[in-house]
Amino acid sequence: MATRDSTDNPRRRIVEAAVELLENGGPDAVSTRAVAAAAGTQPPAIYRLFGDKEGLLEAVAEHGYAQFLERKRAQLDPAPQDPVEELRRGWDAVVEFGVSRPELFAVMNRATGPGPDAAHRSGLEILHGRVRRLAAGGWLRVDEELAAQIIQATGQGAVTTWHSTPADRRNPALLTVLRESMVAAVTRAEPAIPAAESGPAAAARALRAALPDDSDVLSDAEQRLLREWLTRLAADGGAPRA
Repeated sequence: MATRDSTDNPRRRIVEAAVELLENGGPDAVSTRAVAAAAGTQPPAIYRLFGDKEGLLEAVAEHGYAQFLERKRAQLDPAPQDPVEELRRGWDAVVEFGVSRPELFAVMNRATGPGPDAAHRSGLEILHGRVRRLAAGGWLRVDEELAAQIIQATGQGAVTTWHSTPADRRNPALLTVLRESMVAAVTRAEPAIPAAESGPAAAARALRAALPDDSDVLSDAEQRLLREWLTRLAADGGAPRA
């Protein structure tokens, strides 16, 4: 939906219409005809302002980066009391953006034009600033360049894995584990989640993994019931229910 500020700015109005179509219908929904209709203009205006559809998608990517950077800068603390927590917040912000806005995130990652490239470099400057503060505080386990690469790779991997996993199998714990794995890889900080687990949950996972596909002892129904019980135990640790 066009904002009040965009009503007198044809370029912004077209870009916002393209973003809305992209996020509601995917890349195939972003045709010049559909964007023109949504923006209340004619297709020739898109070609005049952006050259072609690829030029429009580059403008969409630049718009996405602008929104993302605005959010990152709002969270920026030039002298954080805890640079490791700042790292966690920054990583979470990237992943949250990618998880909640997958189509826009994908277009941003594919864009290669000068506008998106400059915005991408601005985002990297913020990341490198965070890494530099970690280094200055004696927190880094690896050199700054490798740390930045690990942070980027785990964030991108988290978003990609989340969206490639069927919705009914997505587990938010994955994002926490990946974040803390990143923290452990690049800093000397203690992870915010236990490194190992014992007790009923761990035992249930081990037994579930060891169960044979076929059993001469248990019937198919008993096998299914046992797996269901073990899955519950693995999920909640066997905590007593009220």
